[in-house]
Amino acid sequence: MVKDFRKLFLGKIKKAITDYGMIVDGDRVAVGMSGGKDSTSLLHALTLISRAAPVKFGLEAVYIDLGWPEGVPSVDVSLLEDFCRSRGVDFHVVKTSIAEIVFQARGGKNPCAICAHLRRGAFHNKALELGCNKIALGHQLDDVIETFFMSLFYTGQLRTFAPATFLDRTGLTMIRPLIYVSGDEVRTWVELEKLLALPNPCPASGHTKREEVRELVTELVERYPDLHSRFLNALKNFDRRNLWPEIQPKN
Repeated sequence: MVKDFRKLFLGKIKKAITDYGMIVDGDRVAVGMSGGKDSTSLLHALTLISRAAPVKFGLEAVYIDLGWPEGVPSVDVSLLEDFCRSRGVDFHVVKTSIAEIVFQARGGKNPCAICAHLRRGAFHNKALELGCNKIALGHQLDDVIETFFMSLFYTGQLRTFAPATFLDRTGLTMIRPLIYVSGDEVRTWVELEKLLALPNPCPASGHTKREEVRELVTELVERYPDLHSRFLNALKNFDRRNLWPEIQPKN
């Protein structure tokens, strides 16, 4: 079972990489590491793929230390470092004061958006410092679906994030190789491969709008078991003509 599932899981990642030209020969990829199941699954999968891939690419692991104050449980960075180095990937820690900025200086208002923005900046800067031209994030198919519904519910827009995005300001390309695998598949992968999966220390974890939408998606999957494949097919075969036409400006 382990061998068959590994082939299936890695096959979906390879297909995503190929379909959207995520990685080419000579790339240096900085992988965002949080210690959670998605990021460790991504790094583990990319190291396995890199050993047999026809193209040669390098990997760097980057962890953004948010600077949690004493008393707040935090990620055991030594475990994460051992995990990366055991796979031959250099591990880098970027120390920041993001936690203080988000939860103290700004009073904890809209913490997720501000935190994400600051983490992106720190990650991008470190990737450039390391000479990387690509950054890889562990977003999987459930994240794609959740982001779609969050955009619909909270901004009134039909949108979600792209598999690969060129970032004009930095010259980096952001890639998401896990977009074809579901959250359940990631959990199975972690269990079968015996991967590290550290809890999220953020005090807002489990109390966000995304968590509400995640619960909704879980309910939808229970009712419509083919939701993941149907949603992915809809994204890949989107036809603008099936939506309302744009309102023409008046002269």
